[in-house]
Amino acid sequence: MTPVLRGLRRTLLAFDRGVTLGTVLERLAAAGPGRLLVDERDGPRLTVGEAADRVDRWAAAVAARARPGEVVVVATPNGYEQVLLALAASRAGCVPAPVNDRMRDDEIAHVVADAGASLVLRSVADLPPGPPLGRAHPAGPTDVGAVFYTSGTTGRPKGAELTHRGILGGLNLAALLPTTGRDHEAVASLPMAHIMGFITAVGLACAAVPVRFLPRFDAAAVLDELEGRRAGIYVGVPAMYRMLLDAGAAERDLTSVRLWVSGADALPAELADRFARMGALASVPGLGPVGRAVVAEGYGMVETAGGAAARVVLPFLPAALSRVGVPLPGYRTRVVDEDGAPVARGAVGELQLTGPGVLKGYRGDGEATRGAFTDDGWLRTGDLVRRGPLGAFTFEGRAKDVIVRGGYNVYAVEVEQALERHPEVAEAAVVGQPDDRLGEVPVAAVRPAPGADPDPEDLRAWATEQLSSYKVPVRIRVVDDLPRSGTRKVQRAEVRALLADGG
Repeated sequence: MTPVLRGLRRTLLAFDRGVTLGTVLERLAAAGPGRLLVDERDGPRLTVGEAADRVDRWAAAVAARARPGEVVVVATPNGYEQVLLALAASRAGCVPAPVNDRMRDDEIAHVVADAGASLVLRSVADLPPGPPLGRAHPAGPTDVGAVFYTSGTTGRPKGAELTHRGILGGLNLAALLPTTGRDHEAVASLPMAHIMGFITAVGLACAAVPVRFLPRFDAAAVLDELEGRRAGIYVGVPAMYRMLLDAGAAERDLTSVRLWVSGADALPAELADRFARMGALASVPGLGPVGRAVVAEGYGMVETAGGAAARVVLPFLPAALSRVGVPLPGYRTRVVDEDGAPVARGAVGELQLTGPGVLKGYRGDGEATRGAFTDDGWLRTGDLVRRGPLGAFTFEGRAKDVIVRGGYNVYAVEVEQALERHPEVAEAAVVGQPDDRLGEVPVAAVRPAPGADPDPEDLRAWATEQLSSYKVPVRIRVVDDLPRSGTRKVQRAEVRALLADGG
């Protein structure tokens, strides 16, 4: 195939509104079957053509055991093959429901029952080898393409029904991006059953960016990969970036990284700035690395099929603008108060949005579906943002993470970021604790920086210098680590329990 023909096929894919999860790899293989797709540590190394062939053969095996429209739970160990199995289930006409292998057996059983799954895949060995399917089962872009389950940190996980178009969204537009080989290789270590990991895998495939994938996050191993392979892109969540710092990222040569990507949680500005300085905008012959790397942060959730807005920290962008999130193409946002009325520019309210990735509903839960939407069809995100111009916003925190102290709102994220500016603090989690006089007061758990042993009262004094008096935590506890979910998010309910005994 000539380069011109490959380029034409990639261009056609970028504007193909009918592509589905079951056909996306087939289309990519038609544009360049020999291109490297994934090189998994202690796992498969596959070209796009090899991966498309696996998906087609696995699809035939799924079709022999499940009928079109039925849910197939993909409960395999974390790895790139989990994405390929989900694509295979979709190609067979079924609806994949990937689940994190860190979930307990009873949680997986809940997903199986809640989804009404007819087939559970726990290993690729569950699908015996056989002839290929040959042709994807017909599916429309607005059909339910997959069911992704929420993390369940505040209750039983709910299954968000996402359409093919919602999941793929603008990912296929990434086929228009130019690629230059190894300099654009990405390193990632994400849970593939989580929407961020899934769309990262598919998005990089569409962009023709090969990924070095680590099924289990290990900070030192990630730094070895970035430095040793001279990779140009890293994708992680804020907790991973903090752990990379703890593992000595500042002492490594990471100037090959042109783009740092974060998602799933708010990335503190100071953390983004440090990594931007570790990478480089370009490498000039005779001069070496110049400039700062770009930092891109996606805003989204399971209910939006991943990214619905983004902020990009460019080397030449003023710091104030770097904190602003901008809706992605096809999305609209609004910021409202508790009564649903729009707030003034600069004021804080709940972010609501509409767009192609918004879920159709929660599987089998009409009440939860109705509660997720306003009467006029906007998704309630539960996130507090400060309204900016033209749909832009700055993230302030989850609505349930606001601590009302004597009538004053204390945003947990703001207090956490203030504590994390202390040189002896690696990470902080702030929650509300009931108080007879004030209603609630902020308390904090902090994870110390490597080798540090911060004194809680010194930290309170630091917070007093950084924050208004009513925002200062009344108590701070130093802990070895913070309780986390399978996607490395801090579990605030467990932090509250940790701090409730006054220890």
